Amino acid sequence: MIAIKEPKLFTFDEFLSWYPANSEIRYELHGGEIVEMPKPIGKHSKVAGFISGKLFQELDRTHSIDFIPKECVVKPSGDRSGYLPDVIVLNGATIDADPRWEKDSTITKGTSARVVIEVVSTNWEDDYALKLDDYETMGIPEYWIVDYLGLGGTQFIGKPKQPTISIYRLEEIYQVKQFRSSDRLVSPTFPDLQLTAEEIFRVGR
Repeated sequence: MIAIKEPKLFTFDEFLSWYPANSEIRYELHGGEIVEMPKPIGKHSKVAGFISGKLFQELDRTHSIDFIPKECVVKPSGDRSGYLPDVIVLNGATIDADPRWEKDSTITKGTSARVVIEVVSTNWEDDYALKLDDYETMGIPEYWIVDYLGLGGTQFIGKPKQPTISIYRLEEIYQVKQFRSSDRLVSPTFPDLQLTAEEIFRVGR
């Protein structure tokens, strides 16, 4: 008989302790398994940076106390997952009440965030299913899925597939509005944001 060795499942704290310092590779914890994430390089990185810059300008314009951190880990309920969003806007009025923020740059409460943004890569299922469910359960008030290449399944972005930005707003459960082409994004957190889907897609071409 050959014994099958089960893969080690990590807790969130074990994951943080394991995480290599100054790693060139990004990792997330999915159900206790450490998953190597595609590094946001090239166009992916450019799109995320463009969005971050636009939202920073809006925060600055309105003199908001909210902010966009350089690093942040989102820890859903339970102890087996941890995500590194492409962009996150934190709530300056509530972040100090999150017990892990100062020590680990980690948020555990939905009220600590205003917006979480994921830019879709080849692992699009994580953004449209796994993270969507966890962010909703946490109570993250607004979640963007920026699918600038139209990679997501047709059940999420329709057929024929095309570049799509899905903005989920928490109203007990997530309600989604989708934006394409010249549509101006409608963000509950940034109601005066003057930004179209096409402007974002153009950055990723």
